[in-house]
Amino acid sequence: MSDDLMIEVAGLTKRYAGNTAVSDISFTVRRGEIVGLLGPNGAGKSTTMRILSCYLPATSGTVRVAGLDVFAQSDEVRRRIGYMPENNPLHLDMRVREYLKFRARLKGLDRQKSRQRADVVMEQCGLTEVGRRIIGQLSKGYRQRVGLADALVHEPELIILDEPTIGLDPNQIRSVRQLIKGLGGKHTVLISTHILPEAEITCHRVVIMFDGRILAADTPENLQKLMSSHSQVIAEIAAPAEELQECWAQMAEIEQFDVSPGEGEYFRCALTPRDGLDLRSQIFSLARERGWSLRELTRSRHTLEDIYVQVTRPGEEES
Repeated sequence: MSDDLMIEVAGLTKRYAGNTAVSDISFTVRRGEIVGLLGPNGAGKSTTMRILSCYLPATSGTVRVAGLDVFAQSDEVRRRIGYMPENNPLHLDMRVREYLKFRARLKGLDRQKSRQRADVVMEQCGLTEVGRRIIGQLSKGYRQRVGLADALVHEPELIILDEPTIGLDPNQIRSVRQLIKGLGGKHTVLISTHILPEAEITCHRVVIMFDGRILAADTPENLQKLMSSHSQVIAEIAAPAEELQECWAQMAEIEQFDVSPGEGEYFRCALTPRDGLDLRSQIFSLARERGWSLRELTRSRHTLEDIYVQVTRPGEEES
């Protein structure tokens, strides 16, 4: 175990009554990193997080947090972890500050330290103004903040957040994302989500899970580069179809093209470049030179599903 690593997962498998939820996965997370577990519902993200948080035993494999075995040294591991599950189980009849003090005491802090930490995390999570409010009367966004404050109250080294922005409106999502980004460096953060932009904005690295397996683990930038080699440029141009087809056929930078009728005199050209080149400036210059009317020029952005298709394709071809 390297001192630089906060999480080390090797050959982790979890089966429930014949169903394999997690199948022989391995990954590491360095101290101070924000890492996203990315995948659709049923990918195995929550199961992995529950095992890391000592809530579930594994069927096989090893998991270490801060050098400690989560199965043999679970009490020690729990002290180092702040865990916010997907369905945040808050005491809805308690006031915010009272609840956070209560949780701090449960996590082993003395009375004075509990009061002090409750105030610190309330400020950190933007809860100071609602400290005396009853949790059940708060909006979903504020309840998520209370859950995050609960996960932080005992100053854990590792924070595990399962779908922290689920069910929030866009403004609430933005504020929770900013909170999470601010935790990196001082804390290590493992966050699960099925929303690709969330991982791109928040995480240093992402681990893509699908059907209980890890398909890819890399930075969001590198994953986008992986996909850019398969991205298309879409151009809507008013010009004769034969002229367009001849032009694209002669361009060495274009691997594939499709020209289909658009509205009026426009044709929709879907151009697949070689080696992930961005052809937009070249297409724009060409249209200007030839006097073509250009109505749209965009580079297609990839969805999470596109990345799944791309990273699973080699295995499918072999089978």
